[in-house]
Order: sequence, then structure tokens, then C-alpha cells
Amino acid sequence: MVNESIAANCLRDRGASQRSAIERLLNPRSVAIAGISATAGSLASTVLDNLERFAFAGEIHLLHPKQAAIRGRPCVKQTSELPDDVDCVVLAIPATAVLDAVKGCAERGVGGIVIFSAGFAELGADGRAVQDEIAAIARSNNIAIEGPNCLGFVNDADGVALTFAVAEPRPLSGPGIAVISQSGAMAAVVRAALDSRDLGVSISISTGNEAANGMEDFIEHVLKSSQTRAIAMIVEHIRRPREFLELARRAKARGIVLIMLHPGRSRAARESARTHTGALAGDYDVMRAIVEREGVMVVDTLEELIDISDCVMRCAQRPFGGVAILGESGAYKAIALDYCETLGVVLPQPEGEAAARLNAVAPGFIVASNPLDLTAQALVNPGLYTRALQDLMAHPDCGSLLVTIILSSSQMATRKMPPVLEALRHWSKKRTVVFAMLGDETRIPDEIVRAVREAGVPFFRSPERALRAIARYARWADLSGRNSAVPKDIAASRRLPVGVIPEHAAKDILERAGLQMPSRRLVADVDAAAAAARVIGYPVALKIQSAALPHKTDVGGVILNLADEEELRSGWETLYRNIAAAAEVPIDGVLVERISGAGLELILGARNDPEWGPVLVVGLGGIFAETLRDVRVLPAAATRDEIKFALLGLSAAALLGPFRGKPARDVDAIASAVDVLGSFIRAHPEVSEIDINPLIAFAKGEGVLALDALISCR
Repeated sequence: MVNESIAANCLRDRGASQRSAIERLLNPRSVAIAGISATAGSLASTVLDNLERFAFAGEIHLLHPKQAAIRGRPCVKQTSELPDDVDCVVLAIPATAVLDAVKGCAERGVGGIVIFSAGFAELGADGRAVQDEIAAIARSNNIAIEGPNCLGFVNDADGVALTFAVAEPRPLSGPGIAVISQSGAMAAVVRAALDSRDLGVSISISTGNEAANGMEDFIEHVLKSSQTRAIAMIVEHIRRPREFLELARRAKARGIVLIMLHPGRSRAARESARTHTGALAGDYDVMRAIVEREGVMVVDTLEELIDISDCVMRCAQRPFGGVAILGESGAYKAIALDYCETLGVVLPQPEGEAAARLNAVAPGFIVASNPLDLTAQALVNPGLYTRALQDLMAHPDCGSLLVTIILSSSQMATRKMPPVLEALRHWSKKRTVVFAMLGDETRIPDEIVRAVREAGVPFFRSPERALRAIARYARWADLSGRNSAVPKDIAASRRLPVGVIPEHAAKDILERAGLQMPSRRLVADVDAAAAAARVIGYPVALKIQSAALPHKTDVGGVILNLADEEELRSGWETLYRNIAAAAEVPIDGVLVERISGAGLELILGARNDPEWGPVLVVGLGGIFAETLRDVRVLPAAATRDEIKFALLGLSAAALLGPFRGKPARDVDAIASAVDVLGSFIRAHPEVSEIDINPLIAFAKGEGVLALDALISCR
């Protein structure tokens, strides 16, 4: 608990500026370093080295329990002896000493604390308890905390580095990219990688265990800066989802791109996150669906995070449509075609007069196509690069350009690149343009790499990485355009009863909401079942109805394809024998339901996620859902266009169209059913889960039917 003296001290007017605690932490005017020693290379000594290297102009205070001075700077013994209102204190001390040091900081009116020490929530309950006490002190005294278990930060925009990693000043020449990572090591890696590509990093922050201030607080701070155009993030757990989504909306409105790598798709990765940062991992698929709809670009690898950051920061234009590829090798053309198919990259082909002009450039050598192979003709006629691109890019759907040039030696690079650079400078003002050399680590003059980058074109040594970056960037741009619709508000409906709602009642509820259901009757005896079947028509199914039997097929509670009354009466006896052998449970009755015609089975579901809110799941049924996990997760507010886009992105989407004699399915009706379920789950926050399995899709124009339905409510 926070002692009374600390609470009293926080009420004093200390004469501190009106800057927020986060501002005092990340852009301090005075700094104290605890854990300093005369030994070179210690964590605290590296912090002091960084401050001196950055020519930090503010006051620097040192703490040492025994020495009066280090490096000619006076020392105090503990944080409670510091002057009032130090902006930021760095704690490079054992974990056992951190709590007392934080209490001393609170007494002196410190604005922010960077805690390098590990040994808190990531180690279990005891460490969590101490971390929680530190957080309570910080909240009670308006202190911002970075960490514990963090690497610190490097603020190039304001010229200060409080990190135990060696940092070199990198002054900004314009708005840069911010790096925010829950992993300290990865923050350093990404900053170094972006620096190596001559991309200005405005600030790099390692958030660690996030005891008092999380990633959301640091994103909010960065969004206020005019010196940041994009934020590259490595996130193991989003602790405040609703706040994160609001920040994503604000970033999108300001034109700041959020690029996020989120480990956690695998079970092993989720377990690693718990042991690494003390995080409780959430559902990755749900998270990804929701954040992508709000404009966050989610990537799968560290390479993609760095590569796409390069594209976002350097390219003046955002991608649209398909990609045009200009190369000099027929073999690479085939390689690119294979990889584009894997990535789902669209390659618009030259048409009309543009195609005719390309075919006339070097008949017998150059053929109008995308990818376009210039062969060796450009060595003889360097003007071909500009001329060919004019015709290749004439197609209105070519929104991106990848130029792949063979640079097998420094001499070849010097010979080829001047006309290529001229073409790059021209097209980078009109399209997303990326350059990739074929030659991997072949040494070429540094000035050529710089010239490509200064033209507003990312430089890659791997055409595969370049294509992957373009594909991801273009997909994000497409999703951002599709997801621009603001969902309409849904009024809450009458609350449903707590517990499992069995099929017959669930179908009545969902049918009233607008979902299509088969004809059916709930009956109590076999004579009533026969009468119902005569009304709705054979063939029919008999389904036992009980809230205690949500998976009725597992106990023989479903009898299918009863063609007449004789089969119905026999099926009734079989049904009740099965149930009697399985369990004694309360029975609501038996559902007599008309068997529908043949169609394509889909699975449709919805849930109110405790962290992210209402979401939908849709995919093809049977083995596609159960074995191949060929499903898509969507926000419940997804539009019908977004739903259809997701359906066509399924691995087995070909089954929705004409396939081996089967007619095209009613995709519009499927999208309508998903849309209805989305509105329903948004109107019923008490619903924990809805399962519709299967949803049968008939031929185009013939609609869909929900053959089974189950609702569970909190």
C-alpha cells in the first residue's frame, strides 16, 4: 500500500511544469540514474554514456549507496534524497530494491520511472503482487512507468536516450516512424533495422511488463507528435482492447499507419507470451479481425514488419489494384508468376495499343505480358526502361510497380542503374514503386542504394521479400477502403434467458430476427409427430430437444430421412431408446423438421468476446471447418461487401462458384444470413455464443437454410 506520507506529498505544489507524466518520462528535462557504478559497461553506466553521447542538456543525478561521486558527478544514496521534481528516474537495480526506490520517487515528485529490472509478473504470483504495488504507487502519485523488465527508450525526435543498449544519435530530417514493442530486444532490433535503411525513427519504446502504463498510453503520446508518420509495433498482448481500437481510429483519421506484429497464433507462442511478459493471451483470430477493420496493418513476420515499414515511410503513393513487374529474365518471370499465385497477387495484363507497342519494341525478344521480360535488350537500348514502363503501367488496375534488375557486379550496377533511376523517379510520384535487385548480397556502390531510396523507392535485395511487402501493403489498402463504412447503431433487444437455449427455441428466435429456417413442429408424442409430418411434408427428421443435450447427435438424438409415417413411428422408438441409454435428462419434446434439398454446407457462428466484443465466424462446413480450419473471423459490424470479400477469401472458395457440375451458390443469401446474425449478436450482449451448423447454401437465387441452431447466454 502507498504510505500516508507519499499520498500527502503528492498534494504539494512542487512547481513542476504542467507537462503530463508520460511527457516527463519520454522527454525529460532532468534525469536520475540508480544503480550507477564506476565499472564501464554496466547497465546504468551505459545509460549515462548514451546521455552524454546525445549531449543531453538537462540535469543528471546519480545514485549510489556508498560512493559520493562517480565520473566527477555527485551521488545521493537513495531516491528519497533526490531534489524535488526530477522528470525521470532510471532504475538499473535488483528487483528486490525497486519497490522502495519507487516509494522514494513518489516522495520527491518524480514524473516518470524507467525500470530495467526483471523478476516481477513474468515470474508468477509473488512477482505480480510486487508489480501491482508499484502500479498502485504510480497511479496515486501521477507517475508514468516504463517497465519493469524493459530496455528503456530512445527518443531521437527530442534527443534523449534512456536505455542500456548502446544508442547513437540519429537526428530526424522529417517525420519519422515510431517503434513500440513489449519486447525490449525486438525494439532494439527494429530500430537498428530501420536505421540501416535510412528511415528516421522518431522514438523507440520498450514497454516491458506494463505495470502502470501500457502500449496504449505510449501510442496515445506518439499520436500527438507531428514528428511521426507511422508506428511499428511488436505486441504480445493488447491489455486494453477498447482503448486500443479508439487509438487505431484516431491514427487512421490522422493518416498515421499502425503496423503490428502480434505473436500468438500458435499455442506455444501464447504460452511464451505468458512467461515472457506476464500477459494473458487472447484469441488471435478475433483480435486480428477486429483491429484490421479499424485500419491496423497486421503482419506475420519480423521481416514483413521491417519491409512494410520501409514501404509505408518511403512510398509517396499507397497501392491499389494489381502489381506490374518489370524484369530482365524469362526464368525470373516464371518464378514471379509462381510466387504471385501463392500470394494472391493480381497481375493486370497489357491490353490494346499498349500491348501492341510492347510487342513492337523487339519482335521475337520482348512479348507484351506482366511480368514483362526486357531480356538483354535494355543493355543495348537503355531507354527501354522508361518506354516499356509507360505501356506496362497503362493498365488502370496497375497500382503498384516492382522493378527487378540483375545486378551481378558493381560494374554492371553502375552501367545499368542511371536509366533505371530515371524511370523510378518518374513512377514513384504516381504509383507505389519498389525496387529489388537480383544478386542478393552482391556488392554494389552505396550511392546507388541511396539514390534509389532518395527517389522514394524501397530498395530490396530479395524480390520475394519485395513482392510479399507489396502484397501485404496492397491488401491493407484494399481492406482500409472496404472497411470505411461506419456501422449503424443497434438498439439492445429484450434479454434472452440465461443458459443454453435448445434448437427449437433458438430457431424461433433467429427466424424472427430474419434467418431462414426449415418448416418444423415441436411435438410431445408420436401421434403428434405423424400429424406434423403430414402438414410439413416428408421426408422429415426427428430431433430430441433438451437444453442438457446441446450435441444431440452424439447420443443418437437425431433420426434423419424418414420417408413416411411407418418410418417415422419406427424412428420415434429408436430415438427414445437412444436417449434412454445415454442419460436421464429433462426433455422439451421432439422437433419434427422437413428435410431440405441438397446444398453446400457452411458453418456460421457468433460470439461476444469478453475483450473484443461481438464477432462472427463463417466458413465451409464438414472437413473444411473441422480439419482444415477454413473459416474467416469477422467483426459483427462487417458490411455485406466485407462478408462477401471474406467468403471469397476462403481456401475452398471455388466451391461457392460453379464446380464440377454443381451450380454457383447463393453468395448474396449467405452474406445476408451472416449480416443478420451480426446485427443479432450486437443487439444481445448477454449472448455468449451462437452456433449454426450447418447452414445450407442452395443454388444462386434459391437462398439458404439453417438446419441446426444453438444459443448460449451468460
